[in-house]
Amino acid sequence: MTIHYLSKSVDAQAVNARMDGARHGQIDLVRAAKAIAAIAAAKAVEVDDLGRFPQEAIDAAKAAGLVGAMVPVDLGGEGASVSEIAEVCYILGGACASTAMIYAMHQIKVACVVRHSADSPWHQDFLRRLARDQLLLASSTTEGQGGGDVRSSSAAIERDGVAIALERAATVMSYGEQADGIVTTARRSAEAGASDQVLVVFEKADYALTRTLEWETLGMRGTRSAGFAMKARGHADQVMPTPYADIHAQTMTPTAHLLWASAWAGVAAAAVERARLFTRKAARGLDGQTPLGAPHFIRASGALRQLRALVTTALARYEMAASDPAALMAMDYQTAVTLLKVDASELAVSAVSSAMRACGLSGYRNDGDFTLGRHLRDILSAPIMINNDRILANAGLSALMAETPRSLHD
Repeated sequence: MTIHYLSKSVDAQAVNARMDGARHGQIDLVRAAKAIAAIAAAKAVEVDDLGRFPQEAIDAAKAAGLVGAMVPVDLGGEGASVSEIAEVCYILGGACASTAMIYAMHQIKVACVVRHSADSPWHQDFLRRLARDQLLLASSTTEGQGGGDVRSSSAAIERDGVAIALERAATVMSYGEQADGIVTTARRSAEAGASDQVLVVFEKADYALTRTLEWETLGMRGTRSAGFAMKARGHADQVMPTPYADIHAQTMTPTAHLLWASAWAGVAAAAVERARLFTRKAARGLDGQTPLGAPHFIRASGALRQLRALVTTALARYEMAASDPAALMAMDYQTAVTLLKVDASELAVSAVSSAMRACGLSGYRNDGDFTLGRHLRDILSAPIMINNDRILANAGLSALMAETPRSLHD
């Protein structure tokens, strides 16, 4: 994973055109991501100040074909791997955390549909349309009093012949109003238990949203993660054929934690770069003496190195296991990929916090070249979106069941 530093100017044609030198003769994902990141960076302060959706950056991602990048080539997409999408998240994270998180959350849903719909003509056709029209998918997995317990649903699918209906209290739904479709969990039926879940794809024409909670937050303001009452109707074919328990273990959790971590790493990299430039400037004015904030910069860059190594190692492990459902569902792998979210979020916070201290008042101010207030506010969301305490509590039993390695190579 390479750190990219972005120019503030961008050739719009580089975004709107299919890129040269592409993986499949269509899009150069990294080049497109850099161009989109420049657009996102130019609007990031406004997006944060107004708490508005980063429309310009998402429109650019659609125009460049990045929204449908993970759709298989034979369905009209790029067939991009999780590692390639992670690199895009990293690049976008360096420009605008909200843009990066929106892109990551969309691709998590796409990954679930791609991996678990091979036997579903409806979902295969939906993926074709997603690639053709660059449809943006929102996620609805947080519900009612259950909060971030995504393996438990209150609302159930109601069936009437081939018709289905769902009414759901979605307490957090990122960019729900701006999305072109929603992928949601639900109980399989009114008689099913809370953990007997399915995943359903609803298109925009299938549902109505009534806002119940606003999104006035410290950071990640552009994700527009308001609460909604959702009423949806559709066809039974829109229910994913694979049980959600398998989707959750094989795809939802790994891709979520990998792509979120990549976006957070991008935010951290941008903060560390500002701290590096500030520390260099401070050193030039001290006749070679070490600036006061230099030790904090060392801590920041060290935390970033650990974070990037953690993410790249986890990506490599996932790609090796991606074609083996048993390997993905093994206790050791599930524990590791679950704790990736905890470790990555805490390292990202550490890197940005140390970068802020390296910059001192210049980082604390909101009106200078080295301001880091937005980066810090955004990254503080990382430990609390699917709260780390909940993750650690849930992972405790499986961690106790796993033997402690007896060598460095176990």
